Amino acid sequence: MTDDSGSRSRRLRTPLDPRRLERAQVIALLALLTCAAGLWLFAVLTEEVLEGDTHAFDEALLLALRSPGDAGNPLGPAWLEYTFRDLTALGGYPVAVLIAVVAVGYLLLVRAWGSALMVPLILAGGLALNKLLKIGLGRPRPTLVAHIVEVQTLSYPSGHAMLSAVLYLTLGVLLAEAQKNPRAQFYIMAVAIALTLIVGFSRVYLGVHWPADVLAGWSIGAAFALAVWLAVRWGPRLWPRR
Repeated sequence: MTDDSGSRSRRLRTPLDPRRLERAQVIALLALLTCAAGLWLFAVLTEEVLEGDTHAFDEALLLALRSPGDAGNPLGPAWLEYTFRDLTALGGYPVAVLIAVVAVGYLLLVRAWGSALMVPLILAGGLALNKLLKIGLGRPRPTLVAHIVEVQTLSYPSGHAMLSAVLYLTLGVLLAEAQKNPRAQFYIMAVAIALTLIVGFSRVYLGVHWPADVLAGWSIGAAFALAVWLAVRWGPRLWPRR
């Protein structure tokens, strides 16, 4: 009888375990600080872009990725150009939506309801936010170098950079959460970050974005994804029902 009562008592105390609550608060604080840093960087970049202070940096980096004297020819062998043409699709709408659908299907199969809801919520919210920012800020695409791929929308912030940050960082965090091995967690997050960086760099290499556009896309995308993840994942743990 005593053992049963003790077991029930331990189960009732588990959600309010001070050590677990303290760990959740530390993670929440780090997430909030990261969100704040991303938003601050985006605000600073936006102010600098609107004032034209990033123009010299943007031009210098774009030209550095072109063959000397030929603004239409990207630096490096032909296979590198073809590689970045393919890799940039990882941040495009069709591929991102396909990956999100596959991920949601898997999460539903394993009954991870909160995670399954989070993926489309973050993706749709990120797309909507990017559209609003592009329209509101209205920065045109660079004309300094030739565009290697076709583009039709405005430039700031980069939709590919923002979308890749939103999607791959979210999926990376969800997959890392399911792992107990720290090395596996590190590997998953490293892959997610690498994919985000590759997509953003490809936009500059292909001449369709100013570097500041990509930096802004990364910063606001990461901050947005982390904010939604924090609200969905950690909110109930920080304020458990008594």
